[in-house]
Order: sequence, then structure tokens, then C-alpha cells
Amino acid sequence: MASMNYYSLVLVVVALVWAPLAAVAGDPDILGDFIVPAPMVGMPPTNITGDFFTYTDFRAANETMPWPPQYFVVIKANMGVFPALNGQSVSYAMLVFPSGYVNPPHTHPRAAELLFVQSGALSVGFVDTAGKLYTQDLMAGDLFVFPKGLVHYQYNQGPNPATAFSAFGSAAPGTVNVPASVFGTGIDGVVLAKSFKTDFWTVQKLKAALTPPPKK
Repeated sequence: MASMNYYSLVLVVVALVWAPLAAVAGDPDILGDFIVPAPMVGMPPTNITGDFFTYTDFRAANETMPWPPQYFVVIKANMGVFPALNGQSVSYAMLVFPSGYVNPPHTHPRAAELLFVQSGALSVGFVDTAGKLYTQDLMAGDLFVFPKGLVHYQYNQGPNPATAFSAFGSAAPGTVNVPASVFGTGIDGVVLAKSFKTDFWTVQKLKAALTPPPKK
């Protein structure tokens, strides 16, 4: 319990630092029923079949994923992998949590998120722009909404795996991972130490843990 209180305090601090930097936007309206991808331009709509509007990666994941899961997994159904969503202002994600795993504090700058817990249990929370933390323990069948652009997290602190599905009000909601964005993108260590009121070497440890390896 004490560790979670500390975690909540860190979340509030990170949210206060990060919230003014977050850009929030939305999907534009379209003038037709749907948007045909560029390689299909010129093809009459009557030749586009139901396959174009179908996404099967969630089913494939259920058939091939080891159980119990070993790692936190997110499978996204957004415009990047499901072109039929372009212009529809909706997308989806499947989240699988082993016991003890966290989906770390992050934001979706272009959409609210409606989380549905399919199995297991999750502890969730978000911080508003006034710095207030809202938390809830969710069971299978529960819904929780994370308002658009606000820092939030999900945590499986129970003994069993948990599966959840998230619906978004954007075809490309975007994800800003707060720890990685703050400590893993090259922001000067002195700036971060002053911002978080800690010492330079603590910041360097966080940067070392969260900076991705260079691409080969």
C-alpha cells in the first residue's frame, strides 16, 4: 500500500510537469462514407469487399498467445494497421497484463479512452489538469473512462492475468509514454533534476533505464 501511495505521488508530479506540454487535437470530418487507401484509389467502391472493413489480429493473438502471459502486451487496431478506420474517429486496443505488470503513465493526445475489463482485475487512475488523482479498482465487466489527453495508468496488482479492451474516439489516438518521453529522449539531466527537485545522478539512473538502445 505504501509503495502505491508513493507511485501515486510520482504520477501527480509527472502529470504536473507534462500536462502543459501535451498537444490535444481531434480527427477531421470526412465528406464520404469512408476513405479508400491510396493504392485502391480509382477502384469502384462496389469492388471493395467486407474484408476491407474486417480486422482479425485480436483473434489471432488469442489463438497464439501463451497463457499465462509472460509480458504486458498491447495489440492496437488503429488507422496504421486497419486502414478502414481512416476518417471514422474510432479505434481499439487489446491489453494483456501478467500479474504485477503496469501500463505506465501515458496520455492519448487525440482521444478519450474507454477501458473494458474482460477478465481479471485492474487498478487504474488518471490525473486531471488541477493535479487531482482519481483511482479505481476494476473487476471483470467494469468500464472506466480516461478523459482525453490526461495522464493515466493501469496496474494488475492481483495474482491472476488480466485482459482489457480500450476504445478510442480517434482513428489515431497517439500514445505518449510519460516516463520514456521525459527521461528517455535526451532532455538535459540538469533540467530534469531541477524540475523533479532531485539530484543529477538519480536522473541519470532513470535516463539509463528508460533510454532506448540505438537503432542499428
